[in-house]
Amino acid sequence: MAYQAELVIDEKATLGEGPHWDGHVLYWVDIISKKLHRYNPENHHNDTFQFEHYIGAVIPAEDGRLVVGLQNGIHLFDLETKELTLIDDPEKDLPHNRFNDGKCDPSGRLYIGTMDVSAKKGMGSLYRVDLKGQLKKIISPVTISNGLAWSPDQKYMYYIDTPTGEVSTYRYDQQTGDIVYKETAVQIPNGMGSPDGMTIDQEGMIWVAHWGGSRVTRWNPHSGKQLDEVHVPASNVTSCTFGGKDLDELFITTARQGLTEEELALNPQAGGLFKVKTKEKGMVGQVYRGSI
Repeated sequence: MAYQAELVIDEKATLGEGPHWDGHVLYWVDIISKKLHRYNPENHHNDTFQFEHYIGAVIPAEDGRLVVGLQNGIHLFDLETKELTLIDDPEKDLPHNRFNDGKCDPSGRLYIGTMDVSAKKGMGSLYRVDLKGQLKKIISPVTISNGLAWSPDQKYMYYIDTPTGEVSTYRYDQQTGDIVYKETAVQIPNGMGSPDGMTIDQEGMIWVAHWGGSRVTRWNPHSGKQLDEVHVPASNVTSCTFGGKDLDELFITTARQGLTEEELALNPQAGGLFKVKTKEKGMVGQVYRGSI
């Protein structure tokens, strides 16, 4: 039986993305509006931090700061002082590229990808930042580097390059963080939109957000079969993550970007943050454990 998502914040984000639950609050971003949001479900308050550049991802760091993927590089951001500390800017020679989705693996290494702001084919890459702050390109070329997830047994990494229409499985070495392509895990059928962000539950099943599909779907990455679906009252669904005290609340981000005035009239909640309580429970979001 399909789930139905409900609106939490009518933010009307241009490009809501990158939700991360830290155990108490939900961090998420509006990439095009250059905003970082911090939502506290206990008091329903949504703090906003304005940046000067596109912000594609936010991941807490072990030292209390936040890792943010900006158009001008990967930085550590101090919420109190607003100070930015550069980790690396590997694509400063590609001024039309920006960082997109990013997450940390079970060992606390950062994986974060890029794309051209106009989504030109093959202009992006996926990078890994190790625990010493050293950066390495690990998948290239890609077009829209997007969803990431690691299996509960830490044997596999799942990855989405949106225009391919599929979720890929990579063999993952927890000791080194290295990955090797294995196979296609899921092929999204035509007419369901394009795969965007992604999360994983404690049973090892992946949840995929559908850009242009008004839904999040649950899949078995080993069989490629769809298991469940969440209906979202917004066309462009961008990402999702589990949160709440029991990790059984799926938070879902959406976007207004790409919709005409007529489509926006039919999608008045587009750009909102949504939530649905599920029977399944998610995995704890990993923090960046490196030292800079």
